[in-house]
Amino acid sequence: MSGDLKIRCNHVAIRYIAYIFLLFAFVSCKNNSEIRTTGSRPGKNEIADLNRYFVQKDRERIQNYIVRKNLNMTESPTGLWYQILKEGEGEIFTDNNKVILDYECSLLDGTKCYSSKKLGPKEVILGRSEMEPGLNEGLRMLKPGAEAIFIMPPFLGYGLIGDRKMIPSRAIIVYTVYILQAK
Repeated sequence: MSGDLKIRCNHVAIRYIAYIFLLFAFVSCKNNSEIRTTGSRPGKNEIADLNRYFVQKDRERIQNYIVRKNLNMTESPTGLWYQILKEGEGEIFTDNNKVILDYECSLLDGTKCYSSKKLGPKEVILGRSEMEPGLNEGLRMLKPGAEAIFIMPPFLGYGLIGDRKMIPSRAIIVYTVYILQAK
């Protein structure tokens, strides 16, 4: 009988140890999943704060560039910076106007990205062509024959991913444009 008692005691002890192990594993898995969920995804408020921070830092970088280059620029309500160097003549462009322009696109550090000297004049139809929102907005301020400089923060240019060619992610873009023709 003493052998049977030992076997029963060992069996009960093993059962209790197994229950404790399963309980411990369940509790530790639950805590880890909660930590992973809250740690890996920022909340809406955190994302909004981060976005405000990036917009403010981009604005500071643009203002420093304007001071360094001694430009006399104005900021539009959307955040586009512009300086009209030459007014041009005629009516201001609107939707569906076909505009042909010489341009130079560069980064704030002076790196040249695209230019009509290499690629030829750019032809766009306002409101219908795929182009940067900042360029679309800026061209609507101009008249035929105008010349201007636009500085676009990332949210008015190529955004978080860039153009995957010459413009890196979150780049501030400087456009110098000269309107050749409008139809």
